[in-house]
Amino acid sequence: MDKLPRYIEVRSNLEFSRLVCALESTPRVSFLHEHDGKKVLSVQMDLLMKKPIIYFAPVEKLGHYICYGFKAGREESSVVNSTIDTARLYSPIIKIKSLPASLRSGSDVIDKYHPIELEDMASLAKLSYGFEDSPFPLFSFPFKDKWLLGVFMNFSEEGTSYFCHVVMDEEPKKPFLKYATNNGIPPSIVDNPNEHGYSYIKIIKLKDTHPLVDYDQVCN
Repeated sequence: MDKLPRYIEVRSNLEFSRLVCALESTPRVSFLHEHDGKKVLSVQMDLLMKKPIIYFAPVEKLGHYICYGFKAGREESSVVNSTIDTARLYSPIIKIKSLPASLRSGSDVIDKYHPIELEDMASLAKLSYGFEDSPFPLFSFPFKDKWLLGVFMNFSEEGTSYFCHVVMDEEPKKPFLKYATNNGIPPSIVDNPNEHGYSYIKIIKLKDTHPLVDYDQVCN
């Protein structure tokens, strides 16, 4: 059975920087390598029936670290050669000269995530915090005339994997979901995770509709 990775492109380098750095106690390691004839930065985020699910963004600048932080309440990211600014988060970039065959992209889409539509954003927030101290990222992408926002989950490497999501009428314009468990206020989408008394989950937008969700099961 094909166990080759599936590569999913995020919308921008900023989205990738948020994926590997934001809200992480220790930023994830990024890998620099060639994919489909171009240099990309990549990180594995999941397994789907033992296939690695790898998210990537084309490289805009070469260097040793992805640097991520905030200025005047807005996200900034860049590729740098040192970690001198201690107020920022840094993802180390590991440069791979040549990928082995086992890490090159597979092509079939037989195995897919099963969609589960949730009633509201509060359910999505609670589910994202269900299994680890650090919440799973939320992924967002267009589907028909709507936007889906959700979390990919599996409970065993060999079992069914799910995309638990809400349907939105419009694209989420901001990069974090803010919510609290102690005041009954509905979750909201915000620019940064800086307001005290709330929990935050990062949102990652994809370049296109995710190719590995079974959309035949999505409610119309």
